[in-house]
Amino acid sequence: MRPLALLLCAITFSLISFTSSAASNLGYYGFEPDITTNYIGTSNKKLGFVRVTVELMLLDMSNLEIVEHHTPLLRDAIVEILSKEPEDKVKSLVGREEIRKKCAEAIKKLLKVETGQEIIRDVLFTKYLYN
Repeated sequence: MRPLALLLCAITFSLISFTSSAASNLGYYGFEPDITTNYIGTSNKKLGFVRVTVELMLLDMSNLEIVEHHTPLLRDAIVEILSKEPEDKVKSLVGREEIRKKCAEAIKKLLKVETGQEIIRDVLFTKYLYN
């Protein structure tokens, strides 16, 4: 009975250390400068703009160079998504979260196609201004 308990403790300890080491390799990459683009206004005569600070949560900091290399592609994807959103969606909290999720899905998909691997865990909007 005692050897079994020691074995279970060893397995538990190794799983805990593996999880903490994997989590400690997370990192962030911020787009510089902020992303600024126009969005669709409520009338054809009005054009609004949105300025967003975007941070990417990387699964592994060793992929930082890959993300930096693909920054123009990722920036373009975010600008394209933001510019197609209507004013009411840009200005609402629920809409902002939907846009963030849409950006996260698009970036994950683009990086998967370009690199063949999962690189991004999440996309964060740390500043979100609109007019």
